[in-house]
Amino acid sequence: MNRVLPWVIGAALVAVPFVYHEPYPLHIMVIILIWSFLYTSWSVMGRFGLVSLGHGGFMGIGAYVLALLWNYAGLTPWLGIPVAMLATAAIALLIAYPCFRFRIIGHYFALVTLALSAIVQQVITATRDYTGGSLGYTPNPYHRGNSIYALQFSGKETWYLIALGAWAVALLIRRQVERSMLRYALEAIAEDEDAAAAAGVHVTAEKLKITLLSAMMTAFGAALYCQYQLFISPDTVSGITVSLQMVFAAVVGGIYVGVGPTVGAIITIVLAEVLRIGFGTAAVGWDNLIYGILLVVFIIFLPQGIVGSVQARWAAARQ
Repeated sequence: MNRVLPWVIGAALVAVPFVYHEPYPLHIMVIILIWSFLYTSWSVMGRFGLVSLGHGGFMGIGAYVLALLWNYAGLTPWLGIPVAMLATAAIALLIAYPCFRFRIIGHYFALVTLALSAIVQQVITATRDYTGGSLGYTPNPYHRGNSIYALQFSGKETWYLIALGAWAVALLIRRQVERSMLRYALEAIAEDEDAAAAAGVHVTAEKLKITLLSAMMTAFGAALYCQYQLFISPDTVSGITVSLQMVFAAVVGGIYVGVGPTVGAIITIVLAEVLRIGFGTAAVGWDNLIYGILLVVFIIFLPQGIVGSVQARWAAARQ
């Protein structure tokens, strides 16, 4: 039964756009899937104690590099996405290598990555002649409408399937990491770096592997978000707020469980939509306030997150 259930759920999810065509609910599902990918990207790294607050920077780089290459060079997203991922990886390497080499860990590492998010957001805002600054930026629509070449589709059904596939790949990557030797090396490092190094673990290299993987996944998710929305701004794809949102969703959903970030995405997106529809502009910023309060509550009372806590209680009940 445990082996059949994921396939049944997967088949049901794939069937959704073929039997249901309401644009708004499909739009919400697409957004949830894309952000689930992004939150899972953060958790791939964060679950090993590498608390990065720089993923807002990685997301900003991925989205803007893709959009700028399309608008100024006419480079198809099929090539622009890999370039954006490589650019993000280069910045991640530039920041992470000195930190890991000189053992900048814990809250010091978090502060360094936090600075990265702020810097990327400021650079995007300051280069307004190219990026549109705080007013946002729109990738040029393809003159022939729907296009695989431009990765632009008007139908929500197509984007739902793309986002669903990306989300499934994120879960697969997370699962592979959990089953690899990299997991044991990183868990040893998280417990005691000196002991791990004495046991033959190359601490810097192992940390860099997971950081680059997480950063490149984030850039890919940012590229999907950019192509789907066809509008990006410094506030929506970069900065400290985006980084903190990733941390909140992963922690609340369950950082140590594969689908935990997905549950976090459902909570954050639904909450934001409820506030927007129910209170309009009067509720601007309320979601961030609620995120902060809930984050404190969950860290104190449910440190395993929603999914992790449910799993723990289910396991205890079966014993």
